Amino acid sequence: MNKKEVSEIRKNFSDQSGFFVMDKVLTGFIDAEKNVRCKNIHSCITMPVSEHDLYEETLKKVLSTNTKAFTEYEFPNEAYDEGKPQDILYRLLKSELKDEETADEFLNHIANNIGFEGPFAVITAYCSYTVRRKKGEFLDDDEIYRYILTALCPADTGKDGFIFDNSTEELFKKENTELIISKAPADGFLYPVFSNRSTDVNHVMYYTKNIKEPNISVVENVLGCNFVMSAQSEKTAFQSILRGVVGDDLDYTVIKTVNEKIQDIVDENKDNTEKAMIDSDLLKDMLTDIGVPQERVEMTSPVFEKVCGNAPLTASNLVDTKTVVSSAGITVNIKPSAADKIRTSVIDGRKCLLIDIDDPTIEINGLPVTLE
Repeated sequence: MNKKEVSEIRKNFSDQSGFFVMDKVLTGFIDAEKNVRCKNIHSCITMPVSEHDLYEETLKKVLSTNTKAFTEYEFPNEAYDEGKPQDILYRLLKSELKDEETADEFLNHIANNIGFEGPFAVITAYCSYTVRRKKGEFLDDDEIYRYILTALCPADTGKDGFIFDNSTEELFKKENTELIISKAPADGFLYPVFSNRSTDVNHVMYYTKNIKEPNISVVENVLGCNFVMSAQSEKTAFQSILRGVVGDDLDYTVIKTVNEKIQDIVDENKDNTEKAMIDSDLLKDMLTDIGVPQERVEMTSPVFEKVCGNAPLTASNLVDTKTVVSSAGITVNIKPSAADKIRTSVIDGRKCLLIDIDDPTIEINGLPVTLE
């Protein structure tokens, strides 16, 4: 699923859209020892509005349009064998959350395979979305995209605090003993994916709240997919490659220009289902265009292979939305629109960072100052 497709499902994840139905919700609670303590299947038709809205609010957080938080994975061939993750998800989907035995198997599968510290709740909804097709551009019919959306929400006793007792008019410390389930999922997944305006049962979308530290056990053990590097890991690997290839020629201009070129690639492919990737050949072309010495450019392939084993990197994970220049005691944040106003130079034997200022009036700590 690309960002546009995720946005479409997210936008229509509401009864107000007219094309969406959340039919049933399966809830389960798994304790710290990985025991399934409870399981319930709720009908959304008879559910109180306030409860329905709460489930909708929680589940919608999984449908993140941040491509670094919501990632598509392909199931390996063996994942569809009986009792394997894809088979479990497929049968749960086909059951429409009406079969108790399938629901039990699903919750037990999560409990037995997840690496999750502490207790947590599993909230899974069976939903359908009517895909409208334009006359002339598509066949003149409607397709129903049916899917299950799962949120894994951690639970704890919350923070201690003080409460006011109206009956005694006293203020005292509250002892928290009840487990409070977070409305913000730590992890989640969508199955099957919505790709090219149709259903794809061979892929699944994984959501993580913590982009820097995704829960690998959800991807590999619960979903049965091969984990790929996190966004932060890919960026760290790319920075290592860039340092190894360019060496002493690495400067502000090279870093800025490479970032701009990768951003162009991301923009050109934003509506494609497949994510834009950066491999050693593409990076080699970028560095050649920038003017990096040829002997340095030739080091791209061996350095790339040493760091990534020639596995391509996701372009969107490598882009910096702003340039940050740091030195001892100094940090300068530069937006892309102002990137060309920064230069490095040597003045009177001292290395300097120069900032071009068109307007002589600037602000220092919020106060206007005029440069003479």
